[in-house]
Amino acid sequence: MKKLTDTVTLRHGAELSNRIAMAPMQSHSGRRGGFVSDDTLRYYSARSQAAGLLLTEFHYVSENGGPAYVPGYPEQLGAYSDAHLEGLTKLAAALKKDGNKAILQIHHGGREARGRAVSGEDVVAPSGIDFSFLKYPIRELTLDEIDEIIADFGRATKRAIQAGFDGVEIHGANHYLLQQFFSAFSNVREDKWGGSLEKRMAFPLAVVKEVKRVIAEAGPADFIVGYRLSPEEIHEPNVGYTYEEATQLVSEIVKNELDYIHLSLYGGYASSPQGTDKTFTELFKEVLDDDTKLLAVGGVLSEESARDAIEKSADIVVVGRGTLIDPQFAKKVVEGRGHEIFHELTAENIDYVQWTAGLKEAFSREDSLGLPPLPGGDSIRHLHTGRYDMFR
Repeated sequence: MKKLTDTVTLRHGAELSNRIAMAPMQSHSGRRGGFVSDDTLRYYSARSQAAGLLLTEFHYVSENGGPAYVPGYPEQLGAYSDAHLEGLTKLAAALKKDGNKAILQIHHGGREARGRAVSGEDVVAPSGIDFSFLKYPIRELTLDEIDEIIADFGRATKRAIQAGFDGVEIHGANHYLLQQFFSAFSNVREDKWGGSLEKRMAFPLAVVKEVKRVIAEAGPADFIVGYRLSPEEIHEPNVGYTYEEATQLVSEIVKNELDYIHLSLYGGYASSPQGTDKTFTELFKEVLDDDTKLLAVGGVLSEESARDAIEKSADIVVVGRGTLIDPQFAKKVVEGRGHEIFHELTAENIDYVQWTAGLKEAFSREDSLGLPPLPGGDSIRHLHTGRYDMFR
C-alpha cells in the first residue's frame, strides 16, 4: 500500500523524499517585468519543507506571454530573458535548501496576459476571437510568433537548468495558451495549428518536444519534466474539449517520456466527469505507462485527505491551500506530527504562514480576489488595507 512518506523514484532517476507536492500558486510578489522580489524569496524559503516536490508558481516564457495578474497587485514572475536568471537562481536555492526538489513552472498566458492590455500592448492567442468575458481585444498569433513561443519554452527550460532547478513543469491548464490551442472553443485556426483534434494537439506537443530537446542537450540525466492540464473544458454551452479528448492528448504526451502528468482538478481530487462513475484520476491513470507518475491537486487540507488522495489513484498528491495555511505540511507528516498541521487561518497564525504582502491583501478581501476561500478567512478580514485595490 502506498504511503505519504514513501520515497518515490521518477522515470529519469530523481528521488522524492515523499509523495507530497506543493501546488503552483501565484504569490503576488513579482516586481515590474516579472522579477523576483525579496518577498518572493521569503515566501518560498518558508516552504522549503512543505513537500518533497516543490512547484513554483507560473513563470511566463515570452515577453508577450504575460503578465497574467490582477492589475494593481504585484506582478506575475517571468523567465523570458537572461536578466531573470539571477532571481531564478536565488529562488531555486531558497526552495532546495532542505534537500527537496524544486520545479520551475513555465507558462504563456495567451489571452490571459491582461498586463499587456493594461499597458496598451497586443494580447495574443491562437485565434482573434471577441471573447465576451474579456474587456480587451485579442490578436491572432502569426506562424512566426508561434514558432518563437515554442523556442521560448526551450529557452526558459535552459534557464531553469542554469539556475539550479531540478526540473520544469509545462503549464497546459487553467485556460492559458497551451490549453487555448487545444480548445475547440478558443482555437478556430484553419492551418496546421488548428481544426481537427490532431491539429489542436500540435502546439502543446511541439512545446513538449522542444523542452525535451533542450533537456537532452543541456540538462542533467535526472532532470524532471512534467505537464499540467485541466482534464476537460466544459462551460455550457461552450465545450473546448472533453476528458476523452484530453486523455488522447495525454497518450501522445507520454510518448515523450515525461516524469509525470499533473491534473488540475477544480472539483477536488475525487471528482468525476459526467456520465461515468470513474474519477478523473482513474481515467487518466489508464492512459499512462508504468514510468509516468500521476499528480492530482484539489481539496487537500489535512494528512487524512492527502492519504485518501494517494489511495484514490494518484501517485503524488499536490497540496495547494494546505501549504498556504501550513508551510511545513510535509515536514509534519514525515515526522509523525500530521495532527499538528494547521487547517485554518487565525489572527494568531497569520505570521506563521509567511505570506507575501500581495497574498495577505488578496486573501483578506471579501472575495479572496476570485480565489477559492481559505478556511478561517473571515478571521483576517480586518487586516485588509486596500493598498493594491485601485483597479478592483
